[in-house]
Amino acid sequence: MRVITGTARGRKLKEPVGNDVRPTSDQVKEAIFNICQFDVEGRRVLDLFGGTGQLGIEAKSRGAASVDIVDASRESVRLIRENVSITGLDIRVLQADAISYLQGCGRYDLVFIDPPYDSGLAEKSLDTIKTFDILSEGGIIICETRADTTLQELAPPYRKHREYRYGKVKLTTYKKEN
Repeated sequence: MRVITGTARGRKLKEPVGNDVRPTSDQVKEAIFNICQFDVEGRRVLDLFGGTGQLGIEAKSRGAASVDIVDASRESVRLIRENVSITGLDIRVLQADAISYLQGCGRYDLVFIDPPYDSGLAEKSLDTIKTFDILSEGGIIICETRADTTLQELAPPYRKHREYRYGKVKLTTYKKEN
């Protein structure tokens, strides 16, 4: 697991021990950043269900103005902090329940949602984002799930935009219309 590009390019990140955390593959991570390549620099980014922190770290390396990485697991937060330290990037890492965090976090321009598969947390996160309206105008949500998972439509001004499949993984994007 490495940072693909930007100020921390090439830095090797620590990987989790065991099967509790499922890191995003390099192929999928590259696809994610191809999808949002023009929507990272200077933006406020949230990496929800951070795991290893690699999506938030990649965003900050590519010029995001600020990045918050949230995970409920003490072990994941420890690993994320180690990875942030390796890169030397200024990233806020929080140990918190994702749904509770969304209820009072303020606005973000770009949100990565990568919860444990089949947990129902992708749907709960999307509902909470819509309810508390945390996405800025023109903002993007990128949600990673199993390829056979179908995520719901959201009411305007939120709109399900596209789905991308990469083997066993699906990326679903949402946008908040102006």
